[in-house]
Amino acid sequence: MKLILLGPPGAGKGTQSKILESRYGVAQISTGDMLRAEVKARTALGLEAKSVIDAGKLVSDDILVRMIADRIKLSDCAKGFILDGFPRTTRQAEALDELLCQRDIELDAVIEIVVDAPALIERIAGRFTCASCGEGYHDGFKRPTIAGICDKCDGTDLVRRPDDNAETVKTRLSAYSADTAPIISYYRAKGRLYSVDGMATMVDVAVHIESILQTVKSAEGANLTTAGSNVHVQERVF
Repeated sequence: MKLILLGPPGAGKGTQSKILESRYGVAQISTGDMLRAEVKARTALGLEAKSVIDAGKLVSDDILVRMIADRIKLSDCAKGFILDGFPRTTRQAEALDELLCQRDIELDAVIEIVVDAPALIERIAGRFTCASCGEGYHDGFKRPTIAGICDKCDGTDLVRRPDDNAETVKTRLSAYSADTAPIISYYRAKGRLYSVDGMATMVDVAVHIESILQTVKSAEGANLTTAGSNVHVQERVF
């Protein structure tokens, strides 16, 4: 299973990726996490990326694609992978397609999680995590059982990202609309795009994604999407 999860910040891509990772034994690949890990490990690519970051510049598409190329070689990607946070632009989508074509890998689906902007602002501005174990919480949806203490590890260092505030979130949503939303049309034209209602509950979103995967699997089993075929799966909204 090879998937891309699309959606603006706070849409729930990370949460749904973790569910799929556990269910199918595939690897969640977050380019942000991967980049930080490469820099921390001081790999050749990590040092190259760090020099760019230290210069105040954005990490190039070339570096990101090379990181992904190395990442999908690892054993935990044998059953597949989920790309979370990449691609962010049409140019990155094209570069990813070229990489996968070279590896004779075909994406099974690109799933867009659709949510309303006001709801996203509420979701993101209220979230915080345990610095010790990474367990996530939210002011409105999921508070620790005991205030200030992590339910999972009893840690007391509960932190908020400095950019998780309403104004910054609005800026990030604007950037998403300008840069990332156009790749929706890119994948729709290729017949790979499916959409789910991200305003539903976490469980319902997971069920809808599972329905998509079963649809794709059935189509493959019926030879409806074969190499070189002009038949493709139309976008479906769940």
